[in-house]
Amino acid sequence: MEATVGLANLVNALADQAEAHAGWIMPGYTHLQRAQPVTLGHHLLAHAEPLRRDATRFRHAYDAADEMPLGSGALAASTLPLERDVLARELGFDRLTKNSIDAVSDRDFALDLAYACTVAAIHLSRFGEDVVLWATTEFGFVKLADEIATGSSLMPQKRNPDVAELLRGRSGRAVGSFVALATTLKGLPLAYDRDLQEDKPPLFATVDNMFDCLEAAALLVEHLEFDRERLEAAAGDVGLVATDVAEELVRRGTPFRNAHDQVGRQVRDGSFTAPWDAKASVAKRDLPGGPHPRRVAARARAIRREAADLLLWGEGHPPPLPR
Repeated sequence: MEATVGLANLVNALADQAEAHAGWIMPGYTHLQRAQPVTLGHHLLAHAEPLRRDATRFRHAYDAADEMPLGSGALAASTLPLERDVLARELGFDRLTKNSIDAVSDRDFALDLAYACTVAAIHLSRFGEDVVLWATTEFGFVKLADEIATGSSLMPQKRNPDVAELLRGRSGRAVGSFVALATTLKGLPLAYDRDLQEDKPPLFATVDNMFDCLEAAALLVEHLEFDRERLEAAAGDVGLVATDVAEELVRRGTPFRNAHDQVGRQVRDGSFTAPWDAKASVAKRDLPGGPHPRRVAARARAIRREAADLLLWGEGHPPPLPR
């Protein structure tokens, strides 16, 4: 399945970038404010993980469509002695539909595929948004290569993150197609209704849009270049390790509520200091799923193995029939 192959390639590219930057320190954010230290590799893998889940949704959609409705007739099957199981094997279906009325009216398989495209587009949009933010002068974490940026038609100094912005914008098409399809189906009585011919335009549109987005995202990941000095400078904010200091107080027996209050007062009074920096903080976060460089590198390698399995699955299935 082409979408699964595209996702596998994208996940693999993100894993490559993550392993290459497994030890690069940067701020992690909540509410778009500096929160705690992480690594760039850890942040990149945070975008790979939902794309892995998206691949599972596409595989589910493929499985949902693997039921043969042939033999259902208009709604009441047929009086002819059809050997449906033989036809299913010849046509490559794994299962037969179980109810002829449901078979002619069911479009769940189309909804599953449209939903998979929508969620994947949302995830790609969030990745694009991070790149847009990182490319701003205010952040300066990403240097925009010519392949993923354009200049301004008016302002000579501008380099705009067009590919990342288009990933954001294209998510609207996916959401719109899903809503169009769901709205068409929501009020239909069983069995067949002419409305059902309207399933194809939104479904074809969202699949084509998905292929475009995956291609654009792969280009974006390939040409990402990061500014290590800017990342480390931002991670030098001493406030990033405030939670570490509170946790150290807890380790020594102070209730967390009191530790939180004590450190918070120091930060507000401008008297907060810490005996370690962001790099030392990350080094202490050596838990499964954490940002320690060793954990990031190991997870990146595991994700590449999973991506290889996805490629084998995707390439082992027949391509969709031409429209």
